[in-house]
Amino acid sequence: MQSFNNALSASAPDDFRTHEAVRPAIESICEAHEDWAQFKELGRSEEGRSLYGVVMGRGDRTVSLIAGNHADEPVGPETLRTLILEGLARRDLLGDWLERFRFVIVPHTNPDGEARNRTWMKEWPDVEAYLRHAVREEPGRDLEFGFPSMRVENRLVSRFLRAHGPYALHMSLHGMSASEGAMLLINRPWSFRTETLRSKFVDAVHDAGLRMHDHNRKGEKGFFYIESGFTTTPRGDAMRTFFRAQDDEQMAARFHDSSMEFVMGLGGDPLCLVTELPLFVVANEDPLPGVPTAYLALKERLPLIKKRLVQEAPIDDLIEPFDVRPLDLETAMRLQLRALELGLETVGSNEDPIDKT
Repeated sequence: MQSFNNALSASAPDDFRTHEAVRPAIESICEAHEDWAQFKELGRSEEGRSLYGVVMGRGDRTVSLIAGNHADEPVGPETLRTLILEGLARRDLLGDWLERFRFVIVPHTNPDGEARNRTWMKEWPDVEAYLRHAVREEPGRDLEFGFPSMRVENRLVSRFLRAHGPYALHMSLHGMSASEGAMLLINRPWSFRTETLRSKFVDAVHDAGLRMHDHNRKGEKGFFYIESGFTTTPRGDAMRTFFRAQDDEQMAARFHDSSMEFVMGLGGDPLCLVTELPLFVVANEDPLPGVPTAYLALKERLPLIKKRLVQEAPIDDLIEPFDVRPLDLETAMRLQLRALELGLETVGSNEDPIDKT
C-alpha cells in the first residue's frame, strides 16, 4: 500500500485556505472522477454558509472523516481537503486505499466558526494574533458535543453520516492551541487493541522532532489514560456526569453526544480516533510522567497574558520562558495522515495486512 504521506508530500498548502475557496476545486475533481467520488451538498450552516461532503472510494469497509468541530482548529480541515484533492488527482498512488475502503468525508463541519477565526489565520504563525483573535465555541455551542441535533450543522452532518453507516473507522480531526507534543485519543473499546498503532504513531511523532503530550487526567470528563500521549476519547455522558457531580445541571445539559458516540451508535464496532496536534509547541526539558508541567504553567498564565493584550501591553516576558514555537502546517498534516493510515491498518482484514514497517 502506498503511504498517504509519500503520495501527498508535495501538496501541503502554505497557509490556511477557506472553506468556500477550496469548494470549486473539490467539486471539479469529484466530477472529473465521478466513478470514484461523489460531491454531496449537505445544506446550509446557521449563517447560511454551505456544508458539503464527499464519498470517495469503492471499498466494502466504510470510514468517516470529519474536521472543524472546534472553530479555532484549522489543521484538520486542511488535511481532509488535501486528502480529497490529492487522493483523486493521484489515484495511481492511492488507488489501493480507494479500492479497499469507502471514505465518507466532511472537510469542515463549522464554516461559520472558520470565518470568525480568519483574522489570526491570515497572520499565522503569529502567536500574538492567535491569542488576540482566536474564537472558540463554549459548551452548548460546541459542535463536537452536539450530536446528533444540537445545531443545524450537527443535524446535517449526522444525516450524511447515518446514510452511509455503519463504519469500521471514524476520525474527528482536532488540535490544541498549545501543548508539549502530540496526542491521539482512542475510543475505550479499542484501547487494548491498538498497541501496534500506538507504537507506530509514537515513531512518527519522534521522527517529526516532537514528543508525546503526556497528560494523565485520571478519568476526568471521560479522559482515561492509556499511556503517554494516549487517552480515551471523551464522551458526552461522562461530561454530563462530571458536571452533575458538581451540582451544575445547567452546564451538564449543554453536553450532547460526541461524534464518536454518534458513529458508535450506528452499529458495528468502529475504531474511533481523535487527533490532537498543537498549533504551538511548548518546550519542557524535564517532563514528569503524566504531568505536562510547562503546558499547565502556561495555561495558568493565560488570563494574565490576555489581560495584557487588552491593555495593549507587551507580553513577551510572559511567553518567552516557555520557548513557544509554531508547529508547521505540513508536519501537522503529515501526522494526521499517518494516524489515518494506522487506523486503516488496524481495522484492515487479517487476510490482507498492510505492512508499513
